[in-house]
Amino acid sequence: MTRLLTDPAEAAALLCAGELVAFPSETVYGLGADAWNGAAVAAVFTAKGRPHFNPLICHFASSEAAFAEVVADARARALAQKFWPGPLTLVLPRRPSCRVDLLAGAGLDTLAVRVPAHAATLAMLRQVARPIAGPSANRSGQVSPTSAAHVLAGLAGRIAAVLEGGDCPVGVESTVLDLTGAGAVLLRPGGVPAAAIEAVIGRVGRPLPLATAEATRSLRSPGMLLSHYAPSLPLRLEAQAVTGAEALLAFGPRPLPGAGALWNLSPGGDVAEAATRLFSGLRWLDAEGQRLGLTGMAAMPVPAEGLGEAILDRLARAAAPRE
Repeated sequence: MTRLLTDPAEAAALLCAGELVAFPSETVYGLGADAWNGAAVAAVFTAKGRPHFNPLICHFASSEAAFAEVVADARARALAQKFWPGPLTLVLPRRPSCRVDLLAGAGLDTLAVRVPAHAATLAMLRQVARPIAGPSANRSGQVSPTSAAHVLAGLAGRIAAVLEGGDCPVGVESTVLDLTGAGAVLLRPGGVPAAAIEAVIGRVGRPLPLATAEATRSLRSPGMLLSHYAPSLPLRLEAQAVTGAEALLAFGPRPLPGAGALWNLSPGGDVAEAATRLFSGLRWLDAEGQRLGLTGMAAMPVPAEGLGEAILDRLARAAAPRE
């Protein structure tokens, strides 16, 4: 049963325990999970019925907390000073010390971060003292929620609680700005007008480029180029046998014998556990395989059910020819 809460401390306690809690913001209600907890992040995709591991926005209590996880340049700091707390999301490079689970960022070396402007949620974030991953609190493909009642209509019984915060005053999602390159790119228009951003970063009279669906494929952000999911070693899928020259991404209680290196996504055959270990596994196998002089990687079949669909999508991207 999904509880309706009014105390941010209760919401924070549930999040710290690995539960999912919807929370209000000035834009829309978000579906929160402890971003350091891979199992909690995976549960977000399950609750939403989200078909792919799209990068999630991580919410912080302050710009200082956000910039402890990502590398902020002068543009990012100026925008944060002007618009945070507020409806602006910045896509920035992860720090090497970043503790946000790779699944929250879809395995990328970037992270989408923001500080929301809602008193109850900021109080919750201060209590949690860690980033909260939070896409919109609705079933995938449905309209974003702007009230607790909207959240309950779509997610009741699928999440632990909703923190009541009234109706969202902005009512549209945050503006998303990619700052990973030399030029800023607008990924999604939203609560902060592009002109206001241009004024802060010195682009008056020079409109921000807006990423098209095709252009977004090459950005270090949501909708990344396929090769950003690809290891250095070539990957083959649906492996039924493996050689000693290959690293094996296994699934289930009976890994294929004979691999030169092994990472089992889930010895118990649990696709949710596999989701939490996918990106770490790809990175570890790639590094270990190169260290051992292996020639490739092989992935065992994963069932296309629940989060298995998203796992297969990312594996297909990892095995795709380099662009």
